[in-house]
Parts: sequence; C-alpha cells; structure tokens
Amino acid sequence: MELLHSKILGEGSPLLILHGFLGMADNWKTLGSKYAENGFQVHLVDLRNHGRSFHSDEFSYELMVEDVLNYIRSKNLKKVNILGHSMGGKVAMLFAVSHSDKVERLLVADIAPKFYPAHHHRIIEGLNALDFSAISSRGEADEKLAEYLSDWGVRQFLLKNLYWKTKQQLDLRINLKVLSNAQEEIGEPLPSNNTFQGKTLFLRGSKSEYIHPDDKSDILNYFPSAHIGTIDNAGHWLHAENPKQFFEKSLDFLQS
Repeated sequence: MELLHSKILGEGSPLLILHGFLGMADNWKTLGSKYAENGFQVHLVDLRNHGRSFHSDEFSYELMVEDVLNYIRSKNLKKVNILGHSMGGKVAMLFAVSHSDKVERLLVADIAPKFYPAHHHRIIEGLNALDFSAISSRGEADEKLAEYLSDWGVRQFLLKNLYWKTKQQLDLRINLKVLSNAQEEIGEPLPSNNTFQGKTLFLRGSKSEYIHPDDKSDILNYFPSAHIGTIDNAGHWLHAENPKQFFEKSLDFLQS
C-alpha cells in the first residue's frame, strides 16, 4: 500500500488540507503555517498523481478517499478537520459522507457536490505541449504555456509543478498522462446518498461561477448543517486571491 506524501506543520487538532486538480500541497504552505500557529497540526497532503505522491494509472474520487483514509490510519489520527479546494473539496465531501465518524469539521472551498462539465482542455493541451527535450528553463516553459493560456496567475500556478528531474532535464511532478484522461472523472457529482451531519462550511469566491445560489438545496441534501459564506473580490482560487479574508473566515469556523 502506497501512502500519500505530506508535510506536517504545528501541533494540536489535526487539519488535513487537500489541494485542487493539477495543484499540490505546496500551494497551501503559507495558509497552512498560519493554521499551525493557531493550534492545529496541519497535514498538507499531495493527492495521488500530484506533487510528490505516488503515480497510478487508476484515478477516481473513491480511490482518493481510500488514500486519505489510509493516510489518516497511518498517522494514528482518530478524528480530523478536513479542508478541500476544488477537486480536493470533492474528495473532502466524499470522505465526510463515507467516513463521518472520522471527521470533526468539513470546510469546502469553491466547489459544490454537483456535476461539472470538463473545462480544463486548454490547460491540458498547454501542459502536453511542453517539450522538455527543448525547454530548459521556467521562462521558456512559461512562454510555451502562454500560447495556450493568457492568464499569468494560472500559468504560475501550473508551473509550480516544474522540477529538475536531473541536473539537465526539467519535468512535471504531476502524472500528466493519467490526468489528461481524467477530466470527465474530475467533474463527477458526489455519488453517495449518505449525508454528513457534522459542522460544515462552504466558502465561495464572489467572482466564481462554481457555486450558484441554486446549489444550496443540493448542498443541504448532503450536508444538513452546512453554511455557505462568500470571499470578496475572489474567483475560484479564493484562498490565493483573498488569503486574509479566507483565513479569517476559515479559522473562525475551525475554532467554533
């Protein structure tokens, strides 16, 4: 059994943080440190096929939930707070409804339990266009990606996946081959009919289209105790676009 890679910060009540599609634990390092300063043992986790975690040809929400369960058991954690963004939010939701006895509080960042149509095509095309036999710097990788993606912020987020595989050769940490074919899987709705009765907070970005007002009834079907809050002046990457407000609202909930 392969275990997920993680970075653990601080001491106290366990808080697992699950990143989004094509992201990694490192995306949450700054906020993770702040939670750690406020009484939490923060587990920044790389999900399978992402970051420094293992690569596998198999990829689904059910498998990612199993990975998280194995991780929790390996660290002898009884109950955890769990925070997930986007794809990580779907993993967190499915984990909470499947293993509610293991979850103290659930915090979901900018994703609903519903189906989302595949919408990462340009990103996947751009990443697949990176030819590391010809590209030898971050700048060159960024130039190539810019042919596919005009948003500088999104490109920088993706380029966090770059690393020196050898002294001469750059590569991506993500399992691009598998993730390129996983776009339909990523959009899947929450499959379970189970519910999580515990404390739950959904935070949406004010400029994001991911959570609509009419998603509230769907959210409450799965999470009867859920509250939905909004992070001002933020899109889908709400924790990066307005970290101060995201931290304040999330910490308030986690300490409640």
